[in-house]
Amino acid sequence: MSVSGFEPKALWKQFEKILSIPHCSGNEKQMGEYLLSFSKNRGLEAERDAAGNVVVRIPATPGHEKAPTIVLQGHQDMVGEKNSNVDFDFFKDPIQVEVKGEWLTAKGTTLGADNGIGLAAALAIADSPDVVHGPIEVLATVDEEVGLTGAGKLQPGFVKGSIMLNLDSEELGAVYIGCAGGGDTTIKFPVKRMDVPAGTKAFTLKVTGLRGGHSGIDIIEQRGNAIKILARLLHRATNAQPCHLVELRGGNKRNAIPREAFAELMILDTAVDEVAPLLEAEAEKIRIELGGRERDLAVTLEPSDAGHTKVMDEKTRKTLIALLLAMPHGVHAMSYDIPGLVETSNNLATISTGPREVVIGTSTRSSIKSALQAHRDRIAAVSRLAGATVEENDPYPGWKPNLDSRILSIVRNVHAKTFGREPEMKAIHAGLECGIIGEKFPGMDMVSFGPWIEHPHSPEERVNIPSVESFWKLLTAVLAEMA
Repeated sequence: MSVSGFEPKALWKQFEKILSIPHCSGNEKQMGEYLLSFSKNRGLEAERDAAGNVVVRIPATPGHEKAPTIVLQGHQDMVGEKNSNVDFDFFKDPIQVEVKGEWLTAKGTTLGADNGIGLAAALAIADSPDVVHGPIEVLATVDEEVGLTGAGKLQPGFVKGSIMLNLDSEELGAVYIGCAGGGDTTIKFPVKRMDVPAGTKAFTLKVTGLRGGHSGIDIIEQRGNAIKILARLLHRATNAQPCHLVELRGGNKRNAIPREAFAELMILDTAVDEVAPLLEAEAEKIRIELGGRERDLAVTLEPSDAGHTKVMDEKTRKTLIALLLAMPHGVHAMSYDIPGLVETSNNLATISTGPREVVIGTSTRSSIKSALQAHRDRIAAVSRLAGATVEENDPYPGWKPNLDSRILSIVRNVHAKTFGREPEMKAIHAGLECGIIGEKFPGMDMVSFGPWIEHPHSPEERVNIPSVESFWKLLTAVLAEMA
């Protein structure tokens, strides 16, 4: 279906184009080329740096050339998540959308409203002659979703403006003035194997149907983690019956709560009838503990025709399962300063198995730098106790709120005039690029706002259609005020 008939038409026209371009993290080349061709076709100046970040410069509307330059900032990439039963290739297929009431969603995949709507809004300014504004720089970064690495590679002078509107938050009626920092950890657990025991048959244990979601925004909801659930099921089954572990796999992205996880097993033929009801009984306990958050949780044990010849030896299996049980996941601490804000959390995000090692990926966030490092130290300590090696990337910084910000004052006043009420001022337990950009361009005055987007980083992602028009009204009114 087409979304170009929604209001504002210029914004939705750009979002429809974005839906047609593959642009998952690490695969933004076509998106960057579109931004350059968009600029060329309109006679706009544009530049792409070595990392793939693009800046598009939109001249002021006549008579407003001396207004301060405003940076409209968003990111080119999206998170590519899909349900396992959906046939979709994020490297070539356009996102297929559908309307459900007032919401736009995708068919079994992520939608890319994060951050496609924000990017579309910034580009739409160039095609909206009725919008009054001063000079604008549209800054579109790459690889935001995998650690804000594109923003981390920005060079001095790439943008000239000192006032920035980040268009990458997801709650209408709120203005964000702070965010968490974060860092990823890769754990490599060595695997020793032995021959498949006689009298065993191959099975696949599947954990599916979970909601997943954004590992920062949705972590407070205590949704089920497929990897944690799988580890618990394996712990119960392997302690009770002769089950031998071949491999584990689950999760797709560091910044998405894992929705699905799988274990390949070799089970003694005479034990199969005991294992299946044991697993279902444990799954029912987990459903009760989740309190209705995961009504579609499915745990299945299915025969497999895989010709496994090796399984993990007993010590490897027990230590690996113990490591997964001990690995922290979820909210670790709440903020003392901002009620309801998660301060520190960890997402046990991915697991994969190779011939000689199991690789586990985590994503840790905190609004306090020292707390972030302390929680990563805990993850590293637990991993090393299990005999694993640990690799940590350089953390990205958080964004400290500035209540004296001039642009914050202007946005609050414009919001009150436009909607009859002041916005809520919030910080977010997610990694906005404002923290990095603030370090790269000292003195940058920043706020973040956006439309109403729910469940980003999961196939449940959806954007409220009327909220996009309200978001546009606020954006254009702020630009007019600054002009």
